Amino acid sequence: MKTKSSLLLSIIAVLAMPVLAQTTPAKDPSATPGIDKRQAEQQKRIDQGVNSGQLTGKEAARLEKGQERVQAMEDKAKADGKVTKKERARIEHAQNVQSRHIAREKHDRQHDRNHDGRKDRPARNR
Repeated sequence: MKTKSSLLLSIIAVLAMPVLAQTTPAKDPSATPGIDKRQAEQQKRIDQGVNSGQLTGKEAARLEKGQERVQAMEDKAKADGKVTKKERARIEHAQNVQSRHIAREKHDRQHDRNHDGRKDRPARNR
């Protein structure tokens, strides 16, 4: 009788193995892939604005500083090993504000098309 029960247990264990293997690993509570992706996209927008001349040197520096502030918020939220919903919401809000700043600076009438680090002045009509 002992062999039948041990055989039955081993069969159950073998059948349960695929089920256990299919379970997803626990999510890392400090992972922020969405925030990181958005930060990278916003950085790309700033770089593109500098390359096209839509942003002056001062504007780009100011936007970079804003990006650093958002990154500091993310680092502080990750410090305890868990990013809460409230922290994620604050970071997302800061990213929204930063996104508006990037758009506003890129589409104002200040340009640096010759890439000399200074704002281009419009030609005077004589």
